[in-house]
Amino acid sequence: MLLAKKQIFIVDDDESVCRALKLLMMTYGFVVETFSSAEKFLSVVSNSTPGCLILDIHLPGMNGWDTKKKLMESGSNRPVIMITADKEEGLKERAFKAGALGSLQKPFYDQQLVDLINLSF
Repeated sequence: MLLAKKQIFIVDDDESVCRALKLLMMTYGFVVETFSSAEKFLSVVSNSTPGCLILDIHLPGMNGWDTKKKLMESGSNRPVIMITADKEEGLKERAFKAGALGSLQKPFYDQQLVDLINLSF
């Protein structure tokens, strides 16, 4: 029996971050889709599509916090990992309160991200 590959969605407005994370995740055997905005992600991926979301906090238009809130309000139970380059005090606590699986400050170690993703499956 073949195991389905695990799906990862990445939402970040920095194309180089999307490209780097996609390549990294693919080396771990994940299937990856990237989006440059939360609005694009929400318009393409339904709540019923399984997968883990790596979500940048600072996005043009709808930011990561608002996106996570919208997902929760829509009934989504998709695991979300928040990422940011900001040195935001209390980020981990705020992310947990928002219902995220975890949060990482860029730059982060590959294994930190993979460990969080593995918690989601």
